[in-house]
Amino acid sequence: MKKKLLSALLSVAMVSALLVGCGNTATTEAPAADDAAVEAPADDAAAPAADDAAVEEAVEVAADTGKVLNIYCWNEEFKSRLTDHYPGYTETDATHGTIGDVEVVWNITPSDDNAYQNNLDETLLAQADAADDDKVDLFLVEADYALKYVDGEYTLPVSACGVTDADVADQYQYTKDVVTDSNGALKGVSWQGCPGVLIYNRAAATEVLGSDDPAEVQKAVNDWATFKATAATMKEAGYKMTATANDSFRVFSNNVTSKWVEGNTINVDANIKAWVDMAKEMVDAGETGTADLWSDDWSAGFYPEGKVFCYFGPAWLIDFCMAADAEDSIAHAGGWGACKGPQGFFWGGTWICAATGTDNANLVGDIMKQLTCNPDVMIEIVKADNDFVNNKPSMETMAADASYGDAVLGGQNALGMFCEGVETIDLSNLSNYDQGCNESFQGAMKEYFDGNATYEEALELFYTSVTEKYPELTY
Repeated sequence: MKKKLLSALLSVAMVSALLVGCGNTATTEAPAADDAAVEAPADDAAAPAADDAAVEEAVEVAADTGKVLNIYCWNEEFKSRLTDHYPGYTETDATHGTIGDVEVVWNITPSDDNAYQNNLDETLLAQADAADDDKVDLFLVEADYALKYVDGEYTLPVSACGVTDADVADQYQYTKDVVTDSNGALKGVSWQGCPGVLIYNRAAATEVLGSDDPAEVQKAVNDWATFKATAATMKEAGYKMTATANDSFRVFSNNVTSKWVEGNTINVDANIKAWVDMAKEMVDAGETGTADLWSDDWSAGFYPEGKVFCYFGPAWLIDFCMAADAEDSIAHAGGWGACKGPQGFFWGGTWICAATGTDNANLVGDIMKQLTCNPDVMIEIVKADNDFVNNKPSMETMAADASYGDAVLGGQNALGMFCEGVETIDLSNLSNYDQGCNESFQGAMKEYFDGNATYEEALELFYTSVTEKYPELTY
């Protein structure tokens, strides 16, 4: 059974071009997973079969017997949510805490060089033979590689932890779609939604556009032609429109009309080519750069001397990744604003999954329900952390709350924009190869943008890279 399940699992590549849901410190985009790293657990550790009944109603949950709750994640974001918002959690030290008489152990491995997934894979492979107190109970995944774990037997349906359809009824549908397996079973939940906006430098807007009011700035970025014209105006005033060409990539890639892979053929959508054309023009004009996301050159624009007009991102980028704690940053001074930008898009997200073999299914289920389904906790997270939470009524309430504002955005309440954007998220053109294709395409096009290759040569580099990762594909 192991070999059969391994073959099935390895056919699942990464889903959706979404980056890391950023925590208190920025992380790099997760590289493509090591396809050979994961195989399914032994028969005696297999997840319950996912069927329609599992989706419709909760199954009976076995009594918890575990004395240790092992949590695997890649940064401090989820830890801070649990520490700050889960009733009854007591922190012992940086890697330990307690919930009642259960010890909580945090296993945090950064995503750099795929280290998190590699560590998680190795541990899950040993899950069936591990001592009870060493078993993984709960782990986190991102949309980019969710199917690797969800569409296999490493994850339990949330119904096996006591989470019902009624519990998740107010969550945004796309957050459920990302972690629903091929049999229709929901295999994870998230406390956040990640619709994106255009985040602009208020001082630059006032200087160059004459106003930092979101409605006025929106007029200057309302579509891509207007955005490009404004980029030229910003360049004349000494600002880059974006720090790097890759800043706008996700907006284009989230608005494609076809998949990266059709059948077994690699496909470059017309909207992806439109991004290439615009990006090349802007790079050649000095209106943007070619640095990688999360690099020092990219984040230089978080400070006034970086002279960058805008970034594209969701709520987590604004408050957790734009150096708000640095006294000389734009964010610390409340110097950013938000408007819709040329097109809606989404980026990132973090999902809580229950590991097959956990002996704390009830506790894992309660964590899921408290941190993703409890409206009081949801509103508490918005007010304390400025996160966009995965609960439609809570977000609509906070969007209408005149007393709420994000200090990084100069007190602006941008939640209405996020609420509008999340309703437009469409996952119909995702494919199982998205992460590998997105990363390889951006890397190859950098050669073109930097003048080291023609477009055709860069495209060939892309095709070669992807087919090396996925030999079953052609172009």
